Amino acid sequence: MPRATYIRGEILPPQSEYIGALENASDEQLNLIATWLDDRFEVPGTGIRFGLDALIGWIPGIGDALAAFASAFIVVAAWKRGATRITLIRMLMNVLLESTFGAIPLVGDFAHVAWKANRRNYNLLIRDQQSLRRHTWQDWLFVVGAGLMMLMLFLAPLVLLIYLFKFHRPLH
Repeated sequence: MPRATYIRGEILPPQSEYIGALENASDEQLNLIATWLDDRFEVPGTGIRFGLDALIGWIPGIGDALAAFASAFIVVAAWKRGATRITLIRMLMNVLLESTFGAIPLVGDFAHVAWKANRRNYNLLIRDQQSLRRHTWQDWLFVVGAGLMMLMLFLAPLVLLIYLFKFHRPLH
């Protein structure tokens, strides 16, 4: 198993011929991936765009997992290109939010169309490559806010169960 090395606070990914192909992917190729996954098709007369990400989500059981796997290509390419940690965290949070909401029946299908994690991640990658100041307070605010939202989503069912068991005792 290849070892990761540490240079100036960043973790370099392990060298692999499969992951290496993503490092050599051009901006145009990554843009094409984002386009196919998020905004390749249009609902006639509405201007609403969607991609394979929303269509794959309709496959019961594995659709959202496949969509998240496909979304990982842009994130891995950003990692291989040396994107900053905050950019990678934002990209992962985009995929995590879309995948989490995508797992909710019907609501999730609209989440894929509305959130467009792949397009957002592509734009973050381009911004990271072109910017001298690589992260802003808005990046950290997004990460903290998205993390809190995910925490609330996972804790809500637990809190609801505790409430139901504690305050709704069966009548005898």
